[in-house]
Amino acid sequence: MIRPDFKEFVRLSREATLVPVAKSISADLLTPVSAFLAIAEGEPDAFLLESRGSDIKIERGRNVERRTGDIFQVMKELLRQHRPAAMEGLPPFTAGAVGYCAYDIVRQLENIGARTKDDLDVSDCVLMFFDRVLAFDHLRHQIHIVASADVTRGSAQSAYKRSLAEIARIEKKLAAGYKPAHWRKAVKKPKLAVRARTPKAKFVESVRQAKEYIAAGDIFQVVLSQRWDFEPGVAPFDLYRALRTVNPSPYMYFLRFGNGRKGSGMHVLGSSPEMLVRVSGRKVEYRPIAGTHPRGRDEAEDSALEKQMLADEKERAEHVMLVDLGRNDLGRVSEYGSVKVRDLMFVERYSHVMHLVSALEGRLR
Repeated sequence: MIRPDFKEFVRLSREATLVPVAKSISADLLTPVSAFLAIAEGEPDAFLLESRGSDIKIERGRNVERRTGDIFQVMKELLRQHRPAAMEGLPPFTAGAVGYCAYDIVRQLENIGARTKDDLDVSDCVLMFFDRVLAFDHLRHQIHIVASADVTRGSAQSAYKRSLAEIARIEKKLAAGYKPAHWRKAVKKPKLAVRARTPKAKFVESVRQAKEYIAAGDIFQVVLSQRWDFEPGVAPFDLYRALRTVNPSPYMYFLRFGNGRKGSGMHVLGSSPEMLVRVSGRKVEYRPIAGTHPRGRDEAEDSALEKQMLADEKERAEHVMLVDLGRNDLGRVSEYGSVKVRDLMFVERYSHVMHLVSALEGRLR
């Protein structure tokens, strides 16, 4: 069944620039990985998001937008141009922007001194705008095929027909399944040559300097990090498939950036327990994670390690500091008096570790 019908489509076109047109089909023979391979193979821009909730989304890119100027103003302008209509029964994301903001984007918000050498030649921010979505509903064993119509181009009738044709095309590709052009040869366990970018002596000296800055009152928190390089010897999506098997997490992501921009040909993939920040309407949520212990071999050891972590003075102090920082950050964008700690310092268990987690929320101004 196609939703909405044409009459409702016309009504929604008066409220937004993009109107989702959707069809739900059975997902009993498909997985997010197989669907991604069937739909996104050969596409320059594509990504896969997987979460522990009921929705898993697969998006395929169509167009590339390039702008110059203040990145946050450009974001606001582009998001105004790509306003999807809300439709009941569909996932919260039916069209819009997906990408990344690199650490150095902070320089557009705070004055933190000179920029370090960009030896990777990677953009501070890349956004891909998507108008095709496949969303898995694991509870009902369905896939929602969503093809959003750009109602700013041509008549409503032609836009609606384009979406119907796109849904039919996607459904046909899903039915055909993924057929690789050639079978990949089995890869022996590679001998990875992992290279640290920061010599140990330099890293230790950075720790010493950080302690001095803390003692002098110049800073109260610092996160020292370094980059590690290695050649995986496998295709990026195969690496992601292995990651989702050995380290399943609440938030997993695979992004493929195609041609036509700085950093083209780049892939970003990862596995994280942390939502970090979510905005729904005017409600903003923040979930700081700080405090980590390994998982036990059985339930008894798990419980013992959990109690140990909850009683650890250092872990608790670090967590409370992050909660305070989070309250301060939310306070900068929320209505006065609306910021509250919903849950403080509870334990969440993951595949290899357990964490201390809190939940904060506020109401956006």
